[in-house]
Amino acid sequence: MDRQSSAVLHRNLQLVPQKVIRAKGSYIFLEDGQRLLDSTGGAAVCCVGHGHEKVKDAIKKQMDEISYTHSLFFSTSAYEELAAFLTESTGGKLPKVYIANSGSEAMEAAMKLARQYFLELPTPQPQRKRFIARKHSFHGVTLGSLSMGGHVFRRELFKPILLDNVSHVSPCNSYRGKEDGESDAEYVARLAAELDAEFNRVGADSVCAFVAEPVVGAALGCVPAVAGYFQAMKGICDKYGALLILDEVMSGMGRSGTLHAWEQEGVVPDIQTIGKGLGGGYAAVSGILIGNKVVDVLDKGTGAFRHGQTYQGHPVGCAAALAVQKVIKEENLLENVREMGALLEARLREYLDDHPNVGNIRGKGLFWGVEFVKDKVTKEPFDPKLAVNMKVQALALDPKYSFSIYGGAGTKDGISGDHALLAPPYNSTKEEIEEIAKLTAAVVKEVFTDLGASK
Repeated sequence: MDRQSSAVLHRNLQLVPQKVIRAKGSYIFLEDGQRLLDSTGGAAVCCVGHGHEKVKDAIKKQMDEISYTHSLFFSTSAYEELAAFLTESTGGKLPKVYIANSGSEAMEAAMKLARQYFLELPTPQPQRKRFIARKHSFHGVTLGSLSMGGHVFRRELFKPILLDNVSHVSPCNSYRGKEDGESDAEYVARLAAELDAEFNRVGADSVCAFVAEPVVGAALGCVPAVAGYFQAMKGICDKYGALLILDEVMSGMGRSGTLHAWEQEGVVPDIQTIGKGLGGGYAAVSGILIGNKVVDVLDKGTGAFRHGQTYQGHPVGCAAALAVQKVIKEENLLENVREMGALLEARLREYLDDHPNVGNIRGKGLFWGVEFVKDKVTKEPFDPKLAVNMKVQALALDPKYSFSIYGGAGTKDGISGDHALLAPPYNSTKEEIEEIAKLTAAVVKEVFTDLGASK
């Protein structure tokens, strides 16, 4: 199909993508007959693969019961059961759940809830209106969530209309951020001092929350924090009475090897956003999980979150999400994520660690990124005009390889730097993981051979 025959405002008006005609398990089938191994789950979304019968049956059952009702008037069994499942998964540490549709919406709700929390305290703190987040992060595309994020390219056109009450500190990216000879503990201490200084620069009593992704996904390519980082950041938040919001839209709900990524970090957030792995792509669904401290204040205050959306708690979305979460639990997929993740890491390192244009391989669970560099010693990135990440992504989709890699740019400083991301389904087989690793290595080697970059 040419661009003139499509009425869709595609992401690139100059290119109409091929149509998908069906999908099953880890594979997508295109209109021209090509079969693709879905190694990214879209954007780290399809956590139980495509066409899972238990999820399809749950959606059909819900639509027979009721497909929509407004949450102002009624609740549904699907919403109540999903919320109960999620709160139980936190051990009661996050006892209330709000279900929306997209990760961007979840972040917007989290921001508003954080602000309202300080207005509902026994002694209100109306001066709390600021947020501190991190550079090179991504928290969504709505104006509030885009303001929160530090994704240079996505912010660029809209900077004049973004919020002016959000500031950004350095991410925890050991590959790019650690100084020569600096230990993890020293690196954490330096980042903690930076956050502390930022609180004081903007006015410590004016900050609602510090916001961060436990594993930075699309913006940096699966970058986890070093040990002790989040405990230190939580300590700074507690010192100044601010909340900790963890954005687990991409890295959470099992993607990093535990249902909640914060389980590995030794902290419990005050508010957590969830999304992609929640519904696995079977419905547009996201949410926020809310900690006891925030819930107690609202309960003793107005008792109402002053925020509402037409499709919040959508019955079909909730039914799909609950079914996905039951599949993850019943099929013991978190263990498979850890086992297959270890295999994927091992194979990527075996095939690519020594490649002169692979600077870093990092990730957790089934969430892995490869950063590309022009010079392995200096970590110098390629010229952004070369669009290395898109060359890798495009070649992977070619029938010669037929699998997906999620390319990303701006890895070094928001403008230069390239990476590619892999996020296969939680129920991937050993054979599929082996194939993904081999294909990834082959594509990387061909791209850099064609560029004349490899030695």
